[in-house]
Amino acid sequence: MFDQVNGLPVHALVLHAAVIFVPLLALGAVVYALVPAWRPKIGWAVALLAIVAPAATFVTKASGEELYDRLLAQGLSGPGKEILDDHMGYGGLTLWFALGLGLVSLVMVGLTLRKAGSLAKPAEWGLAAVMIVLAGLSGYYVFKTGDSGATAVWGQY
Repeated sequence: MFDQVNGLPVHALVLHAAVIFVPLLALGAVVYALVPAWRPKIGWAVALLAIVAPAATFVTKASGEELYDRLLAQGLSGPGKEILDDHMGYGGLTLWFALGLGLVSLVMVGLTLRKAGSLAKPAEWGLAAVMIVLAGLSGYYVFKTGDSGATAVWGQY
């Protein structure tokens, strides 16, 4: 399902969605966490990104696994395989952190947009701190995944 479209690897077609949407979710989550006055204006965007970014990351990871399996069947080995193994590991972490950020962001938006001040301050601060940490980890791992993927395709190994 996630292997090829008209002979092109799906991974090459969809990976940029994750590269765009995960950092946008991270940025939106940080702003949502730190600037309560903007929450009514950006809550819808953060909620939408909280669904789209993990979904894009899942499709990217699944299509990457299909591509990896095809490359292994064609005899991929050595340093190229090692680079792709690292890339796949980073991709898995990116998916988990993006999914976690998406879930925490949806919870935060759901709890804070219903009624201003309806969430106790310690709970709000705790969710905001978790959002910020997950945003940083998501951003870091989407970078590491992309960098290792670019090295695999364009680098010398």
